[in-house]
Amino acid sequence: MTILKEKIQSDLKEALRSKDELRLSVLRMLFSAIHNREIEKRAKTGVVELNDEEMTAVLRSEVKKRKDAIAEFTKGGRLGLAEKESSELKILKAYLPQELNDGEIEKTVQEVIALLGGGTSEFGQIMGEVMKRLKGQASGEKVSTVVKKFLQK
Repeated sequence: MTILKEKIQSDLKEALRSKDELRLSVLRMLFSAIHNREIEKRAKTGVVELNDEEMTAVLRSEVKKRKDAIAEFTKGGRLGLAEKESSELKILKAYLPQELNDGEIEKTVQEVIALLGGGTSEFGQIMGEVMKRLKGQASGEKVSTVVKKFLQK
């Protein structure tokens, strides 16, 4: 079992003991999402456990869902629900690794553009290579913004 999964399990037990309903709910949902991804992986590859990169991908997916929900609820005037999603987002972000700063992302993007060329038609290739090099240390949204900035120059 990975360290991250053990931490989530431990925190889930602690939330259960302390009767922290919100934290308990979020961690159960997260654990369920991880379990579902493990089932998918087992069906495809026969490997049972997720590695740290795959766990981070599940976390980022759940964070993105919360961000999207916050935007939609705010747009629809459902501020109570947006606030709840925001609270869930804070809990989930605590499990994500520290993101790289913009300067480090820009440096990686520049290296990849120099390697692959800088045309806008190569956006997908550039994104793929940058994300592979950063290995979950930056969100796709943030990397996409930086890549687009450099391709427009």
